[in-house]
Amino acid sequence: MTSDIRVAVVGCGYWGKNLVRNFAELGALEALVDAHQPTVEALIAKHGGRSLTFEGALADPKVNGVAIAAPAALHYTLAKQALEAGKHVFVEKPLALEVSQAKELCALAERLDRRLMVGHLLQYHPIFLELKKLVREGKLGRLQYVYSNRLNLGKIRREEDILWSFAPHDLSMILSLIGSEPEKVEAVGGYYLHDAIADVTTTHLAFPGGERAHVFVSWLHPFKEQKLVVVGSDAMAVFDDGEAWDRKLLLYPHKVEWKDNMPVPVKADAIPVTVPQDEPLKQECLHFIDCIRTGATPRTDGREGLRVLSVLARAADSLLQARLGQQAAAPAIEVAKPRVAKDYPGVTIHESAYVDAGVEIGEGSKVWHFSHVLGNVTLGRNVNIGQNVVIGPKVIVGNNVKIQNNVSVYEGVTLEDGVFCGPSCVFTNVNNPRSEIARKSEYRPTLVKRGASIGANATIVCGHTLGEYSFIAAGAVVAKDVPAFALMAGVPAKRIGWMSHAGAKLGPDLVCPESGRRYREAGPNKLEEIA
Repeated sequence: MTSDIRVAVVGCGYWGKNLVRNFAELGALEALVDAHQPTVEALIAKHGGRSLTFEGALADPKVNGVAIAAPAALHYTLAKQALEAGKHVFVEKPLALEVSQAKELCALAERLDRRLMVGHLLQYHPIFLELKKLVREGKLGRLQYVYSNRLNLGKIRREEDILWSFAPHDLSMILSLIGSEPEKVEAVGGYYLHDAIADVTTTHLAFPGGERAHVFVSWLHPFKEQKLVVVGSDAMAVFDDGEAWDRKLLLYPHKVEWKDNMPVPVKADAIPVTVPQDEPLKQECLHFIDCIRTGATPRTDGREGLRVLSVLARAADSLLQARLGQQAAAPAIEVAKPRVAKDYPGVTIHESAYVDAGVEIGEGSKVWHFSHVLGNVTLGRNVNIGQNVVIGPKVIVGNNVKIQNNVSVYEGVTLEDGVFCGPSCVFTNVNNPRSEIARKSEYRPTLVKRGASIGANATIVCGHTLGEYSFIAAGAVVAKDVPAFALMAGVPAKRIGWMSHAGAKLGPDLVCPESGRRYREAGPNKLEEIA
């Protein structure tokens, strides 16, 4: 089979390899994008396609669509860049980690007339589609209660908790079945392997029509279970994805009759519902291709992803409030009190963040969820610190710096004004760390100069300087000084071009396509602006 639609898969690891296989089988695989070249080469040998950088895939006119299977923290950034490059985008759940980011992506896709589709896989499962049909046709009567269990031992994550990792699939199904958004969302959780990352959560939903639902997820469970139970006034149905295909969907025509003013259950034997077998992921990939070709709105478009994300965000907020309430109820322990927002006029510090004594923060700066700013750190004005970020001690951060989620900025690192640090990028401060050997006296300084950008998952080896407005591609490993305006990519990173002040790649004429600013090469590795 050969498709007229060509897709680049971004992220070819645990789940991305399945996307590669399916797009290849549908004749639509054009390119693979991943920092780990051995993985890419092995998949190309098996399924075809070619290796491209993310920037290369966006610039390639053969690529119509981009399928993103990167860590959740990268979804917003990668999807936005792909849409802005004119590509149709399929992104695995969740659409983003912030509701505002998801709204921005939806608006961007609509403005550019690009298809934006979210990978809520179970909405393409033939069994779920049959279950949804039973509900729509009234075979269960009036919908009353829905619950789902998604349980396993692993896969344990550290970039997101179980709520964000496991629950989106179930919330998507529940919202689709009930057809409305909940008016009330409550969640509680357990923190056993990490004090800030939930391993077990239960989320309760109440809907305007009187329906109720709950979602129970855990990666600390003795056996795997993926089960959705739908209770109606006339019958009940169970979608058990752990069963053989012919037993995955069972209809229970149980009833409750009233005798002498007492409810009496009337049980009936389970009836298997036969559904033609097909792979859900293949149907999902085919749907993306068809939507690109026809211009149709995807079943799980950006707006559907936004609805799921909104419920997730409400659950996450409820989870946090419940956790803070548990902490408040615990016996008092003498600890050094963190500084709070009132100590810093004009500064936003989320209630879950910690700011130690001896920290200076400029007006307009923001420190978000679960981040920690250690002592003797200076943050300039209008600095934005994302979630789960650690800074310090003894770090200087300039004005208008953005540090996205899951970044640690260690002692010895200096970030000048306007620096951008992408999600999960890495700074080191010693070259040969050993757990059993203290090397604090061997810290080597790292200087990131004004306006430089560091891509997601890039690594900056200590002891080097990144020049002004340099641009480090996602996944690159920088092991030497970087010239100003240099575009660096690869492992180890090498200069593959030049970037303008505006962050646009310069062509042979060295004129910025966005601002019109002109540059010239003043040496083999030196670029300067023409006055």
